Amino acid sequence: MKQILGLDLGTSALKGLLFDEGGNLLASADSAYPLDTPQAGYSEQNPNHWQKAAEIVMTKLLDLRPDMKDALVGISFSGQMHSLVLLDDANQVIRPAILWNDVRTTKECQEIMATFGDQLLAITKNVALEGFTLPKIRWVQKNEPANWEKVAHVMLPKDYLAFWLTGQYSMDYSDAAGTLLLDVEEKVWSAAILKQFDIDEAVLPTLHESAGLVGKIVPELQLKFGFTQEVAIFAGGADNACAALGAGIIKEGLAMASIGTSGVFLSYEADETVDYQGKLHLFNHSVKDKLYGMGVTLAAGNSLSWFRDTFAPEEDFATLLADVGTVAAGSDGLLFTPYIVGERTPYSDAKIRGSFIGIDTHHRLRHFGRAVLEGITFSLKDSQQIMADTTGRHFKQIVSVGGGAKNPDWLQMQADIFDAEILTLTTEQGPGMGAAMLAAIGAGLFPDAESCAEVFVHYDKHIMPDPQQVAKYAKIYEIYQDVYPQTAPICHRLLTEE
Repeated sequence: MKQILGLDLGTSALKGLLFDEGGNLLASADSAYPLDTPQAGYSEQNPNHWQKAAEIVMTKLLDLRPDMKDALVGISFSGQMHSLVLLDDANQVIRPAILWNDVRTTKECQEIMATFGDQLLAITKNVALEGFTLPKIRWVQKNEPANWEKVAHVMLPKDYLAFWLTGQYSMDYSDAAGTLLLDVEEKVWSAAILKQFDIDEAVLPTLHESAGLVGKIVPELQLKFGFTQEVAIFAGGADNACAALGAGIIKEGLAMASIGTSGVFLSYEADETVDYQGKLHLFNHSVKDKLYGMGVTLAAGNSLSWFRDTFAPEEDFATLLADVGTVAAGSDGLLFTPYIVGERTPYSDAKIRGSFIGIDTHHRLRHFGRAVLEGITFSLKDSQQIMADTTGRHFKQIVSVGGGAKNPDWLQMQADIFDAEILTLTTEQGPGMGAAMLAAIGAGLFPDAESCAEVFVHYDKHIMPDPQQVAKYAKIYEIYQDVYPQTAPICHRLLTEE
């Protein structure tokens, strides 16, 4: 049976998932690499570490499954979005990659929006934020002009692996959309943006569909790994686009709530004319010719980790949350806003900070724990609300992945707060499975994403909303929405006084 490999290049590690064409996970392996923070607000990595990690992962998988040498037909990727990789004309890394979570580019974002904001939004469907690639390019142009002079190739992290494997410069549309250089509707590099910001199109890679063929593995690597046949390399996708594919978010009426360190509320966009006017991110999907909308909560799981580490460091999460089901919806009058590192959606406010509102003498750890879970979910509902207000849609089903899918009480909260049936995955493999699915589609094992998802994606739990709790949470959510405008001026003043 033919095999496909998905390589997921994350912020802290690279994970490889080997599947057969029946959607069965045969083996997995990972390899970590360091994150460098040379000064406050900076976040960088050495792309060579990604390559070494990929070599380690592929070697581990070959040790686990020697038949991979004969059966592997395709490799594809998911990768951290936005992070800037620069190569010179000898294909050497010029400087460490500036990562998606690097926030040094506030001035560049302000400059971009002040001089070209309306045009940028019309072309890319997004506004300039610190995470995106274009502000990072502007920072290098202004602060490291000697390095910018050396630039012959601009790419994103997963595309560096594709280059290593094939010798070809490539980028798929889902990742290109996150650079702020792509005309999202026309699916070409925007000549207007490149001209405005003095970027030569020659430094940008060839654009592909996510399941598009980049090339075949170079002979020296085929020999090194011992593959007995040519292995096709496919472009892959942005991590969120691949996670959506791996969760089956490929049809209208279905959304995904993903709770990791940050949180994402993501929906498949059947209407190609949808325009959120920058209130949400709108990107090309890893599914051919489709889009997805996305809102981000900066501190989702991070809020829960902070709460545990601060108030119950000796307890694991299961113990910490064991009693939250005994607390009524609304945590007996206690609200939490998860703005502990600022917020992205819907406020895009780096200076807002979190709050517990309504603390009373009868509140105990279980009340605070439930309030944290509710606050994270309310924050994700903000994105759901923007989608509903903009498109008139009501999601009947939402797939919960990540930390939010691990606690039954939290799953019920999601059903009640989102007012939708919550689904969980039978086996949750994250973006890496979406990458493997792209390899399977690209290799011709499936004609399209829909037929591939029928084989790879299976749902486990189905949690229905409780109408009484839905009504109660709707009233509490209205109060939650009042917290930001009331506390933002205070938080801004507090930070000014630091």
